[in-house]
Amino acid sequence: MNKEIIQKVVSYGLWLMIVVLGFSAVQNAGKILQTRAEIQSEKARVVKMQEQNQALEKQLADTQNSAFIEQQVRDKLGLAMPSEAIVVLPDQDVLRKLAPQVVSEDDVLPDPNWKRWEKLFF
Repeated sequence: MNKEIIQKVVSYGLWLMIVVLGFSAVQNAGKILQTRAEIQSEKARVVKMQEQNQALEKQLADTQNSAFIEQQVRDKLGLAMPSEAIVVLPDQDVLRKLAPQVVSEDDVLPDPNWKRWEKLFF
């Protein structure tokens, strides 16, 4: 009987160990899946940042171009070449006040001929 009790205890111990190991394996599998998802999101983030970096490098190369620098000097500082003339226009509100007023006539049909004759003789 002593041997049977030891076998039962060992058997229960083995089952307990199998359950604990199974639970641990399921937990580890979940962690692995979560880690893979995080890796994928970080890879997508890296790709997006690389694209932004390329766009910024292109923009930097464009700004270092002498034509761009000359255009900025002309626009921001109001400078021009010796043979050019600078024309400064007033604001939109001032332009609207200075522009001739367009009088919109109502769409009226012309007088019929009999009224014209009447105006002519009377």
